[in-house]
Parts: sequence; C-alpha cells; structure tokens
Amino acid sequence: MYTTQPKKMLIINILDILKNYTDQDHRLSQKQIIDILEKDYNMKVDRKAVKRNLLNLIDSGHNLEYSESVRTNKNGEEETMYSDWYLNRDFTDAELRLLIDSLLFSKHIPYNQCKELIGKLEGLSNRYFKSKVAYIRSLPENLPENKQIFFTIEILDEAIGENRQVSFKYNEYGIDKKMHPRKNSEGEEREYIVNPYQMAATNGRYYLICNLDGKDNASSYRLDRITNIKKLESKIRDIKQHKGAVSKLDLPRHMAENIYMFGGEGIRVSFRAKRYIVNDILDWFGKDVSFSDADEEEVTASVRVTEDAMFYWALQYGEHIEVLEPDRLREKVGEVAKKISMKYSNTGKD
Repeated sequence: MYTTQPKKMLIINILDILKNYTDQDHRLSQKQIIDILEKDYNMKVDRKAVKRNLLNLIDSGHNLEYSESVRTNKNGEEETMYSDWYLNRDFTDAELRLLIDSLLFSKHIPYNQCKELIGKLEGLSNRYFKSKVAYIRSLPENLPENKQIFFTIEILDEAIGENRQVSFKYNEYGIDKKMHPRKNSEGEEREYIVNPYQMAATNGRYYLICNLDGKDNASSYRLDRITNIKKLESKIRDIKQHKGAVSKLDLPRHMAENIYMFGGEGIRVSFRAKRYIVNDILDWFGKDVSFSDADEEEVTASVRVTEDAMFYWALQYGEHIEVLEPDRLREKVGEVAKKISMKYSNTGKD
C-alpha cells in the first residue's frame, strides 16, 4: 500500500500529472486527473479541490491551457466548466528532436555524457514523446573522447564573462589513440595563455576563438583537444587594442571565412565551378558568395575566405572546381594536384 500523501502535496502532484500526461494532443479532464491522483498517488480528492489547484497553478505563472463551457446545474444556475487541461511546454517535440539529433551527430561530446544529456532533454517532454533514443546505441563508443569537455566549457564561459585570460594544454592524438600535449622547442609540454573571446560550433566541432597572448592574430582551438584549463587572474587584452585582424573580429564573418577554423585573415578568392555543386558552395560559404559568368554547365564564384581553408576546400572539390585567383593559391593547388596524380598514376604494378 502507498502511504497516503498530505493534502499540501496535491498541487505538486497535479503539476506532475500535467507534465507527464499532457500536451496539445493529449488533454485531461478534471475527472481524469482525479483518477490518476487516486491510482498513481494514492490521493482521493474531489473535483472542486482539483479545480482550485489548477487555477492556483495558473495564478503562480504556470502556462496551462484549458477549454471553458457553461452548463446549468441542478439548481437551475449557470456554471462554468473547465476541461481539456494541458501544460504548454517550453519546447515542442520537434524542437526536442532537433536538439537530440544535434547531440547524436556531435563529434566532441563523449558517449556517456551524450546519453545523459539526451535523457535530460527527454525529461522536458512527456511519456508520449518518442525521441529516437535507440539511435544512441548505434553511436561508436570507441571514438576518441575528452571527458574534460564540459569543465572546459564552464571555465571558458566564466572567463569570457569576467574578461579573464586562461591557460591550457593543447593536445594531438598519437598512433596509440591517446591525446598527448603539444611540446615547445625544448621538448617540454607547452602551456598556452590566451585571450578568450568567443566559443562557436561548426562542422560538428566546438571551437574557442581567441588570441594568443602577445600576438595580434585570431586563433581557433578545438575544445575537445583542450585539457588542464585554468582561469587566470590577468585580464584579457581588449579586442580593440590589437593591431591585426583580431581587432576587427566579427564572429559571423570569421566563421564564414574560416570554414575549417584554421585561423588567418580572409582574402578574395574566385573559382570556376560546376553548377551542380552550387548547393555545396552555399552550404560551405553562405549567401555572401557572388556568382557571375554562368552558362549551362559552369559558373564563376567569388568569396572571401582564408587561404588555407580555400586550399583544402579546393582539394576536396577538385574534380568540380578550378581556382582562378589569386595566382599563388592557384599554383599551390596545381602543384599538390600534380603530386597526387603522380602517386595514383604509378600503381606499383607491372
């Protein structure tokens, strides 16, 4: 037998029922709420008590929806009836699915933490919510992972808010599949001291956009490669005090120009492309791309992007594009393309 709950728990239990059982497509009458209270909470209450507590929930700021109707009671008096109660939620099921999918496709959140976060997101809906949680089992559990990622985000969030510098170790993976801190010229583990300005997600990765102390250029570091982060007492260098490109740092433009987050200053690049990859061009570079000289098969595209990023993108899409300008980038891509061609033209077979 359940222990009979005190009456002061009634309003809490009614709110719990609304959270678990209702949404716009699943509504409850006061009679149904009474039945659930008795079955699941071992509470026997009358209709008036339920109605009073529902209205109290509305008065206390909870976003409840209901329908009203008027009927004549036994005494011949008109009486307002309330039914079809449900809780308006902060997130729709579609929005929760979108958030869950973004976690499933994340490349920087460790498996167990990803699974835990999905469970929390599910808790924001009700028992009818069908998130594709089973898909979490199909995620590879043996991906390299950094369990300090959420601590890193927390420290960076505080440091950025307080205009404080941070220090950290930056790591690379070895063939042993483990992270190893980068080393300086003396062979010692290098400590990075940076002025943190922004955190941003792109291509399934989370990055810190910052400035190395004593430098004037903007740098990007993957958060899943950062360990041993510390918030320092020293204040960051005001972004306007820098002499280089970082003094004009604009996050949306920086993200558009640094599609691989290599860092560096954007340059104007033009290339000839097959028209069937226009979707890909817009996916990578956004709507700031300008198109010209189009014919039935090809179009010329012009975009502002960092040279390193465009170099790797040109190799990725080399079959479908031709870099036109600047000349130095065109030559660089051409030289590497020749080296690749030579490797594959000599198969090693007679």
